[in-house]
Amino acid sequence: MIKRLAILTSGGDSPGMNPAIRAVTRTGVSHGIEIIGIENGYQGIFDHQFLPLGSLEVSGKIRDAGTFLATSRCKRMMENSGPADAIRILRENKIDALVVCGGDGSLTGAQKIHLLGYPVIGLPGTIDNDIYGTDTAIGVDTCLNTIIHLIDMIKATAASHRRCFIIEVMGRSSGYLALMSTISTGSQVAIIPEYRYNMNSILEALTRRIERRHNNSTVVIAEGVCSGQEFLNRLESQKEKNLNQEIRLTVLGHVQRGAAPTHFDRLLGSRMGEFAVLALMHGETGSMVATSGGKTQLRDFDQILGKKKNLPADGIRLARNLGIEIGDVMEA
Repeated sequence: MIKRLAILTSGGDSPGMNPAIRAVTRTGVSHGIEIIGIENGYQGIFDHQFLPLGSLEVSGKIRDAGTFLATSRCKRMMENSGPADAIRILRENKIDALVVCGGDGSLTGAQKIHLLGYPVIGLPGTIDNDIYGTDTAIGVDTCLNTIIHLIDMIKATAASHRRCFIIEVMGRSSGYLALMSTISTGSQVAIIPEYRYNMNSILEALTRRIERRHNNSTVVIAEGVCSGQEFLNRLESQKEKNLNQEIRLTVLGHVQRGAAPTHFDRLLGSRMGEFAVLALMHGETGSMVATSGGKTQLRDFDQILGKKKNLPADGIRLARNLGIEIGDVMEA
């Protein structure tokens, strides 16, 4: 019988975390459960940053970007005694179960807590969309819409000045954001960690654009490959061989995280938050709420953590058939 339930957000913030917190709170309250928000991620457990949540506290939060509970990366959870200490503090505060919203590292912390016998459910919250076992994570749609909006504006000035723009987007070890935004913005090249780029092929693709009287080009690069400046330097060092065009760099940076959540992320965060509470009420633990084929379901932590999520094959096929240069697949 869960009487007191806590929720925390951990790792990088993502648009849709606030709708998830709101859904956990409102669902819990409607079932007579007291909801506690833990501020500043896992660190808030050790610092006893417990915030009682009710309908008033989450009112209007569905519209807000980021996470009003705040977030961090907690070194203490990486220590051997960290998870056990966290459980002790939660139990001392009469908290019966925990919901954790975050990326792979945050969910790994949740798994450690679960393995020590404490009830916990995870929510995938990361803009990178690199969590195995779910079609999409909370925040991905909003981030992509922001990237697309910004690239569209950059393409306007690129056309006005007949330039080639290098645009660096987030993504760490995943090229999902770079690939999908390249497709959706009509850009010409996607530089992603999963594929080895070929500078000669890129120069040929950009040169063909000029020969066909296109006056601008855009190259989207995931930060996990290298910095946009490093790639620009490499491109500049070789462009004289083939490409006679001015090249500029734009690093989109943390603005990609900062938009108000889209309808999709508001609904996704709400659905996942509600599902997490219902799952805990029915005795489930040690799982992440996921979406697959439009359906909400649970995936055990041991089925998803430590596994690499591949880029969608149909996305790669689509990019190639649209004439986008993405390079060659990396050797295993």
